Amino acid sequence: MSFVGTLKVEAKGDREIVMTREFNAEKDLVFDCFTKPELIKRWLYGPDGWILDVCTVDLKVGGKYRYVWKYLKDGSTMGAGGTYKEISGPDKLVQSESFDEAWYPGEALLTTTFVEKSGRTFVTINILYETKEGRDIVVKSPMEGGASQSYNRLETLLDTLTLEGKK
Repeated sequence: MSFVGTLKVEAKGDREIVMTREFNAEKDLVFDCFTKPELIKRWLYGPDGWILDVCTVDLKVGGKYRYVWKYLKDGSTMGAGGTYKEISGPDKLVQSESFDEAWYPGEALLTTTFVEKSGRTFVTINILYETKEGRDIVVKSPMEGGASQSYNRLETLLDTLTLEGKK
């Protein structure tokens, strides 16, 4: 399958990672896929063989979200969550993120922006880590591959939802 966009991941400064991805869908729909549990569970599960088993979202400033991924082969889990700091839907989300079993030090702050141009939405996620060490651990991890698979799934989901909306 050929995808409209590809995930671009780059380190910025000492403590940031910037991820960008283009989708052939309207901003409102893309925003929904980032904020509605029934849609998030359909794409945000990383590499094949994993599922997003738990997905709760209290979409308000100060509200919390929680994700628990499960590896189907052995049942192992990985949990993460945080608090929404700013919600300017469908343009911007700002949220903290920390993992139950921290694999990088501290917590991260994610700022996700959604910009629509001619029916296409450009998503930029700035991830600010507490330390350079934390950012470097993530850069060296397989995060980019899992994120790419998830965003390709999101593109397929958006195509499906867009077609369903036109029926």
